[in-house]
Amino acid sequence: MTTFVITVPGTFITGIDDSARSLIERKLAARHTDVSESEGLDLLTLNDDNTFSIRLEVDAADQYEAELNATGLVASALREAGVEQSDAPLGPPAVTGIDSDL
Repeated sequence: MTTFVITVPGTFITGIDDSARSLIERKLAARHTDVSESEGLDLLTLNDDNTFSIRLEVDAADQYEAELNATGLVASALREAGVEQSDAPLGPPAVTGIDSDL
């Protein structure tokens, strides 16, 4: 298994309030650990134009699986925070870090 840091971009169409933002960060906090922190990456970056990037770590056999898992985790956290999929469309995920024992 390899640990991937995946960045999932998106846009909050209707904006986001502080409580929803905090809930998203709490839901994903366990996925933002050693690799992300050592690279100085923030879990959630929210830009002035309501675009955002979420960076989290996932363990997976390959890049495709890592990106798929990360997108699913982000979508789930958004739903749990009361953000509908149509209010926060996600862009294509990208690998921004890899930690492997190989």
